[in-house]
Amino acid sequence: MTGPLRRRLPLGIRATLPAALALVTSLAAAPAHADPCEDIAKQLAGQIDGLKVNFTAANITYLKHPAAKELSIGCRGKDYSTELYAKTDRKMKPEFFNLVGSATALIFTVPKDDATTGTSRCLKRMGIFRGNTITMRYRRLNLECTRTRADASITVRRGRDE
Repeated sequence: MTGPLRRRLPLGIRATLPAALALVTSLAAAPAHADPCEDIAKQLAGQIDGLKVNFTAANITYLKHPAAKELSIGCRGKDYSTELYAKTDRKMKPEFFNLVGSATALIFTVPKDDATTGTSRCLKRMGIFRGNTITMRYRRLNLECTRTRADASITVRRGRDE
């Protein structure tokens, strides 16, 4: 009189249904992950005195520090994974060298002495003989230092494949 109350699913659906349900439940239970740039910025703010996280826009986290005019961390560029940019007056102070060296050491996980040596070497090479733009490589980091009439800046990057 009446047909079976329970309908049978096709074999392909019966085989993949438990796996699909397990995948959905695992994704629902996974916590949301924050942006790695923001995590790095928070670690920097916790370890460097006077450093504060300002705001984040388009994969760039802007920071504030009394020794720098501009300070930012960029993540996931076309050719690099992480980038530190710092800008100050043309007449650089030792506090700026210390800030850039400490931030570089924490971001790129290199010893602080090596980071400070590399960044200060790049910043001090700018001048009459070598020009206003210096590009160098130090301890698997790409350093680019630039100066204008009023400002000096440094960009520290590590390539994607390193």
